[in-house]
Formats: sequence, C-alpha cells, structure tokens
Amino acid sequence: MSPVPAVNRTTMTLIAAVTALLAVTGVATLTAPDGSADTGGSAERRPVERSSLLCPVPSTVSDLADTTYTSFTPSTQGTGAAAPGSAELHAAQTASDTGSSDDAGQKGGDDDTADKDKDKDKDTGKGKDKADKGKQKEDGTDGKLVLSVKKPGKPTGADASGSDSPALIGSADGSLAPGWTVQQTTQIAAGEGRGLLGVNCSAPDTDFWFPGASTADSRSDYIHLTNPDDSAAVVDLDLYGKNGAIKSDVAEGIQVRPHQSLPVLLSTLTDRPETNLTVHVTARTGRVAAQFQGSDEEQGSDWMSAAAAPAGSLVLPGIPKDAKAVRLVAFAPGQEDADLNVKLATPTGSITPAGHETLHVKSGMTAAVDLGAVTRGEAGSLILTPSQESGGSVPVVAALRVVRGKEGAQESAFIPATPAVGQRATAADNRSKDSTFSLVAPGKSVRVRLTSSAGEDGGSPVSKTYTVKGGTTLSVRPPVPGKLKGTYAVTVERLSGGSVYAARMLERPENGIPMFTIQTVPDDRSTVRVPRANQDLSVLGQ
Repeated sequence: MSPVPAVNRTTMTLIAAVTALLAVTGVATLTAPDGSADTGGSAERRPVERSSLLCPVPSTVSDLADTTYTSFTPSTQGTGAAAPGSAELHAAQTASDTGSSDDAGQKGGDDDTADKDKDKDKDTGKGKDKADKGKQKEDGTDGKLVLSVKKPGKPTGADASGSDSPALIGSADGSLAPGWTVQQTTQIAAGEGRGLLGVNCSAPDTDFWFPGASTADSRSDYIHLTNPDDSAAVVDLDLYGKNGAIKSDVAEGIQVRPHQSLPVLLSTLTDRPETNLTVHVTARTGRVAAQFQGSDEEQGSDWMSAAAAPAGSLVLPGIPKDAKAVRLVAFAPGQEDADLNVKLATPTGSITPAGHETLHVKSGMTAAVDLGAVTRGEAGSLILTPSQESGGSVPVVAALRVVRGKEGAQESAFIPATPAVGQRATAADNRSKDSTFSLVAPGKSVRVRLTSSAGEDGGSPVSKTYTVKGGTTLSVRPPVPGKLKGTYAVTVERLSGGSVYAARMLERPENGIPMFTIQTVPDDRSTVRVPRANQDLSVLGQ
C-alpha cells in the first residue's frame, strides 16, 4: 500500500478538527450590522458590557472653581443587562502646571520614538522651564479614586475645588456600562474664566470637530486632550479661519503621554488673531478624548463637546428664549462649497430668520453669521439643510455661540450640531428648578418620554410623555422626582414617530449674572448590534 500523500493527511486532519468543533459549537455565519450577510436571522441589539469616559481639567486658571461630578446609569431591565458591575473615575496625570498651562505638549512621531524625541520638544508657551516642570509633574497624580458607583438607577456625585483639580479617566462595566453618563459642572463666581461651565465627559476617539473657537484678544480658548491608554497618543490640531487653513508647525505631532491630560491654549499655536475658528482634532497614533473650553473677558466661559460629524443636514437644538445674541459658525471640510438653508424651529413651527435665509460656506473656510436675538422670546432650534442652489448635499460641521444677560452682566454658552436621540439619552446633574429641556422634531412629529430618576440622596422616579410636532421645538421643565433630595438625572426616550434632537440648559444665576450652560443630549449608545450565528455545514465541502 502506497503511503497517503501529505496533502491528503492535511485535509483529513483539517476535516477532523472542523468536525470536532462542530460537535461542540457548530459552524456559524455572521450577520453584518446591516443584515446583508444574514442567512437565517438578523442582528439583535444587546447592552454594552464596558464604557469609557474622560473628564477634562475643570479649570486651568481659577482657584474659585467649584466642580461637581455626577455619574448616572439608567436602570436597564428586560434587555439582558449584564450582572452587577462597577463604575469608577480616577485622576489622570497632568502634563504641566495647570495654573498657567501654555505649552502645547511634547512632540513625537510615534510611541517608540517618543522618548528619543525629548530633545526636539517645542514649547509654545512662556518658556521651556514650564514644559520641563510639566514632565516632572507626571508622577504628581497617582490615579487616585475620585468617584465609585455600584448600582444603576440613582446618581452618585463627587466634588472638587480650585485650579489644581485633575482630569479624570473612567470606566464602567456590567450593569453600570449601558448608558453610563458623567456630567462635569463647574461654577466660577468671579474673575478669569467666570461662568457656569458644563460638559458631558466623553468617550475616547480619533476625530473631533470644534466650530466656534477663537484666538481673538478677548478670548482664552483651550482644547483639552486626555489619553486613557497605556501608550502615547500623537495628535494634530488643524485650524481653519475665514481665509482657510492656518499654518502652525507647533500644532502638529502633539504628544499626549499615557494617562495624561493636556490643555492646549489655541493662541499659542498661531500669532494671527481670528474671531471665528474651526478646530479639527485628529489622533494619528492612539486615541484621546477632546473637549473645547471657550472663555471671554466680558461674556463668561463654557465648554463645548465635539460637533456632530460632517453632514449635509444638521440640527442645533436648545437656543434659549431670552438669547441676546446668537452666532452661527460653520465649516465645509470637503472640496465643494456648501449652500445651506437656515430655519428656526419655534414652538409653533419653522420660520426663516429675517435676512439670514441662506448661508454660503466656502470649501476649507470658516463662515460665521450673527443672528442677533433670533428667538425673540420663544425657545428655538436651528435646522440647516442643503439649498436648491447647492446642487446636492455638501457635508458641513457647525456650532452656535449663545449670549444671555444685559450688557456688563452677560454669560455665554455653546451649542454644537448633535446626533439624534436614537433610542435613549441622559442628562445628569439636574436640580429642582434649574433645568430646561429642548426637544426638536425637524421632520415628522414624535412622542418622547422624559424620566426623572431618584435623587442622589432620596426621592422616587417620575415619568411624563410629550408630543413634539413636526418642525417645532418643545421647551419643557422635566418632572421633579417625588420627595427629591440632591441632584437627579433625566432620561430621554423616543417612543414613536420621527427623529428627535435634544439639549438641556442649566441656569444658576450668580451676582446678577444669568449664569447658564447648555449640553446637547445625543443617543447614549447603550446597546450594540450583535450578529446572530447560524449553522452552515457547507464549509466542510470547501
């Protein structure tokens, strides 16, 4: 008998292995997220098992900064939620003296060469000594636990004070992961950076857009970069003004070391004052969380989360009814100019702001238009859509800067374009009478449920259902939990109808100044599509 050829032995061994595998688990074909590869079922949505959030340094300048962190995960019942888990926020490392951070960070090409490039580091602030001091401070924060949560359904808070409070790096798993939200709210009563500053701590990513920044003499604007990982991230900041890209060698290759937070003062990246800027943050190596902080000498300060990804149509919800000034800033990142229709969705319908029916945005250039007191006593939301003259949909990014209050006692906030509330979204850190929610339905009417959680120190949840008519903005105070003690969270759920977009305004007046902050409320991404598996014995014949 002649020996069995090697190729046949290999084939038989492979078949035997596959057969054994079938006996235990079966062979499966996977369903693509869009269902295109489904051979016997469709993908189902399952709660996420782990979430990451990062909070920026609350204040780089003021010892009067009082900050509250509020963590909340909605109860997830009947959806296969994971076993009990935990959620924790730890202090990040600081890159430099946060009392006067002006250096843009260490330069580096990749993780392996970061240490070799120390001698080539470029300082964009007030001297090399500060950059060196920043390096020495990397062991100044030791990952100290700031906040820990064990159960969903009720907010948990922590406080911090002063300009030396660090950024935070957080993670949640198990039942605490789906829809985990952390709100960072800072109140600075007077002096530099004065205002009520609020921001949703955000997940790490590699691409962010911030329209509405400035390097004008009256502004002190920062991009905060936080790296949650064990390897360095290398980040580029691209600046675009009214005449296009602004060249800046020091804005490229900014190194953010592992578990480090780095505030970058935009005015150190260019010597050209620009009233309206768009900042594009990209991580060429690793990933970061990026948040924008804008501060004006006369009109206060606030945070802005990254704007929604470039799209042909955008929604910017939540312009207060008493807004004194509203500025729209837009940018077209592609090769084509964009022509946009500008609509204001009011409580009674959509109107065109007088004199601002359309906006032309040149490719690669930042466009800005002052809309004045566009809401005229009624809360509204801005809707941008392609105009007929554009000949098609051209992707743009956009944001609003909103000013409230009388001359000499004004405060400002930012509203970026935001994604819709797909299934559910949450805004934490609400007090008994300081919150107003704006819900806008740009297309069809939609039914929405607002659920206010139990309070941090006591109280019972309460829900209320609303109908938002198509083309309108509904401004409501959320239902207050019964026997409320402490802060509470509000969950927004879309029940039926068209798409809904949401924003939440907090109002906490101080010394005659109408201090306020606005956060958009996009979908919380509490679930992911999980492919179904089906047995497919045909692979044995291949």
